[in-house]
Amino acid sequence: MNEELLIQYKGVEINQQALCILHDVNFELHKGQFVYIIGKVGSGKSTFLKTIYGELEITGGEAMVLGYTLKKMKQKKIAELRRKLGIVFQDFQLLTDRTVHDNLEFVLRATGWKQKHEIENRIEEVLKLVGMAHKGYKMPNELSGGEQQRIVIARAILNKPAIILADEPTGNLDVETGRKIVELLQEICKQGSAIVMTTHNLNLLTEYPGIVYRCEQHRLQQFDES
Repeated sequence: MNEELLIQYKGVEINQQALCILHDVNFELHKGQFVYIIGKVGSGKSTFLKTIYGELEITGGEAMVLGYTLKKMKQKKIAELRRKLGIVFQDFQLLTDRTVHDNLEFVLRATGWKQKHEIENRIEEVLKLVGMAHKGYKMPNELSGGEQQRIVIARAILNKPAIILADEPTGNLDVETGRKIVELLQEICKQGSAIVMTTHNLNLLTEYPGIVYRCEQHRLQQFDES
């Protein structure tokens, strides 16, 4: 594997409120990979993702994300790192007081985009990419769950991130809608963003193959089906 290494964890310890959540984590993500993190609710999947985007500190071991060393990371560096990641939450977290278009514009302006025409072009591009080309004028509450999740993915890819973290992106959706969301993420992966997706829906793994890690008994280990 000579593709660029984006994330590397070596012997990482992850605690929350003095409780060991994950122990001796060894994990790698390379450019263009699609990785699933599976495991029961409460096994540490979301907690692991939180360390990648600096929401939670690691308590031992070594961790690198996009060239940043996670241990004792300063707040300014965390903000820098987050701008290079796309994050898809299960509960959408769209701003409910503004249209889809304005949700996306807000993110672009917050991340340093200034030119009106460039902003408009990028919004148009991402909406088209997620199959929501004519929904920019809608308010989030006028969209179905699946449509809202597509907008969340559009928001995550605005700045062409090297990595997209998707935390149970199909968790609140019906089966068919969930499959379409995974298809969309796989499509985005083919265009160059590596994807780390947590899920407890094991059916997705057979339909949409990827590298699988399992969270179990405080460990995160690559899952070998053979």
